[in-house]
Amino acid sequence: MSPKNSGESREGVALTNLDQPLFDGADATKRDLVEYLDGVRDRILPELEDRPLSVIRVHRGQEAFMQKNVPKYTPSWVRTVRFWAETSKRDVSYALCNDRRTLLWFANQRAVEYHPTLVRANRPDRITHLVLDLDPPDGDAFSMAVRAAHLVREALAELGLEGAVKTSGAKGVHVFVPIDDQPPPDDSAAATRAIAARAERLDPKLATTAFMKEDRGGKVFVDSTRVGGTTVIAAYSPRVRPGVPVSFPVDWDDLDDVAPADFTVHTALRQLGDGDPWAAHMVERQRLPAELVEEGHAIPVARVQAMHEGKRRARARRG
Repeated sequence: MSPKNSGESREGVALTNLDQPLFDGADATKRDLVEYLDGVRDRILPELEDRPLSVIRVHRGQEAFMQKNVPKYTPSWVRTVRFWAETSKRDVSYALCNDRRTLLWFANQRAVEYHPTLVRANRPDRITHLVLDLDPPDGDAFSMAVRAAHLVREALAELGLEGAVKTSGAKGVHVFVPIDDQPPPDDSAAATRAIAARAERLDPKLATTAFMKEDRGGKVFVDSTRVGGTTVIAAYSPRVRPGVPVSFPVDWDDLDDVAPADFTVHTALRQLGDGDPWAAHMVERQRLPAELVEEGHAIPVARVQAMHEGKRRARARRG
């Protein structure tokens, strides 16, 4: 037996180096990661199924890195799909993590974080959820992100819409709003911008839609840029952070009483029991109000606006 091989296998996947530390500061081993992901598989796989997947891996003693393109040694039974990646300007062969075997293979590859797209592989022109990412100004300001999430919920309620909420597993909160397959990408993006703007108007001292950090003034950034083929951390996914917290679904009524560190690879399975709160909290797919889409189209795209403003400020500094 190879010294790196534990002698264990599941679903035909040989598991190696299980008792090694996962990463510096993790307070967890690779075995802890494998056991958690296998234990939560029936809940995380529906969030990953048929969605082009990016993962964040951590090789022992190295910095974490994001993997989009599957490596050459990927087993033939791992399903893949080719998608255009706008950031790298090339076609990328993404994995589809549709079954326990593939999830275990990723876990054995030290894939800690799971970032699926908001589109499915068979319908790349339609996102399935609007996502509002509530990003507080610093790591100990989670309570501010929670308050901003309640603003988003209020803005949705005024429109007759509902969303589910989860911790990001980092320092913020995510609100997911399931939508039907009618709106094209531009309309979905517009609706997301309009919801963010409405949340900001409800409490402009707390929330901001300013894309550039220097313009946020210590407020919570209501990020509406998770649109199109972009990715977002999956519910139940671990994070490469001290203690290995996980992105965890929370009932709206409990949101004020939790903290990101409450949910980790060591505690989350016990807290879940037999439940799947993310599925339970997610309402049926909803139709976007036409007035919301129209309102959003009048709001500049944040990244584009920030790019132009950045160039303007650079010219002003040079001049």
